[in-house]
Amino acid sequence: MSVKPDIVVLNAPLENAELAQLADVLVDCVKGGASVSFLSPFSHDQALAFFRKVEHSVGTGDTVLLAARLDGHIVGTVQLGLDTPPNQPHRADIKKLLVHRSARGRGLAAALMAQIENEARRRGRWLLVLDTVPGESGHRVYLRAGWTQTGLVPDYALFPDGRLCDTAIMWKRLDR
Repeated sequence: MSVKPDIVVLNAPLENAELAQLADVLVDCVKGGASVSFLSPFSHDQALAFFRKVEHSVGTGDTVLLAARLDGHIVGTVQLGLDTPPNQPHRADIKKLLVHRSARGRGLAAALMAQIENEARRRGRWLLVLDTVPGESGHRVYLRAGWTQTGLVPDYALFPDGRLCDTAIMWKRLDR
């Protein structure tokens, strides 16, 4: 694989190969124990169904979907949720930062986050929020990127194996 990732915005409609590769990343993350909304066992078909919903949201303009490619193959992704209430036109949600375990340790998560922040700025969104499991790899990525943890909600969600996990609420104000 190449060293430098290609970070791209994916537009609707997505190609079948893109959907399949995004689903592969999600399945791998769930298998690896990431608390990203899904429980084990988690199938490729379930992951495809999830990304078809994301594709619809991309098509309506409610979501920006990024993909990280190495040697032309999608190995990471992140979403920018733009579907905010009328009194929050300056805010967006970061969703589903996912990197395939085989591609970790190469700076892909940081590269995806840097690019999604650029996409937010382009759309006039300067306050970003997210939630993540404290102490997990994503949490460390966000802290290194200058995010602030505002609070901790105990027993917020489940890991794929059914164990409870806390969530950290985080935010970042972007330079405008």
